[in-house]
Amino acid sequence: MREKTLKLNLRSRVRVAEDIWEERIDAKSFNIDKTAILLCDIWDNHWCSGAKKRVDILAPRINRVVSVARENGIQIIHSPSDTMDFYKGTVYRKRILEVPRIEPVELLSFYEPPLPIDDSDGGCDSGEKPWYKAWTREHPAIEIRGNDVISDNGIEIYSFLRYLNIDTLIYIGFHTNMCILKRPFGIRNMKRYGINCILVRDLTDAMYNPDMPPYVSHEKGTELVIQHIEKYLCPTILSEDLEKLY
Repeated sequence: MREKTLKLNLRSRVRVAEDIWEERIDAKSFNIDKTAILLCDIWDNHWCSGAKKRVDILAPRINRVVSVARENGIQIIHSPSDTMDFYKGTVYRKRILEVPRIEPVELLSFYEPPLPIDDSDGGCDSGEKPWYKAWTREHPAIEIRGNDVISDNGIEIYSFLRYLNIDTLIYIGFHTNMCILKRPFGIRNMKRYGINCILVRDLTDAMYNPDMPPYVSHEKGTELVIQHIEKYLCPTILSEDLEKLY
């Protein structure tokens, strides 16, 4: 029986001169059995109303893409940070807790300069300033079913990937410059653990306030963070790639 594969168009940026970067797209096939999708902090609520509005818009679309990927055999990992009590006792939480823990043998190192946007004010573009934990669970538009698992613990997720011999982790969710990069299960940490990371560039959003440097639109700020990731951390793809089997 022929292995199911995904053909992904990997977007990266390569320095061709001192301050000149060239976008490159390379088609590469991935074994579905060795590929997982991680849904990062797609919460039901947020302290920033602008952020919540954009999550509400993208969540149903994310669910459609993930549903196709799940039906095609891709492992789905739900990672809504700080909400594990909501899922306590569920089969999806128990499934990953039952996996033996595996510590990374060697941490990889890599160079990464500061992000190209200033998010030191919290990144909210709709005026709210006080931060508080507004979320209680994953967004209700996101289905959890089948062989899905739930965790916000980096070692749990790493152990689960190794247990299933998964070497490629595809990130969908929020926020590009914060949780996607900084969480224990985020791109930076998993890259250090030796996991091949990929970001879905059209199913993410940054926390960026246009009143902060570099004083560009919210959309442009998100794009700058995505380009930063493509330069220094990992390639990106478009969501349409996840719906194609080869």
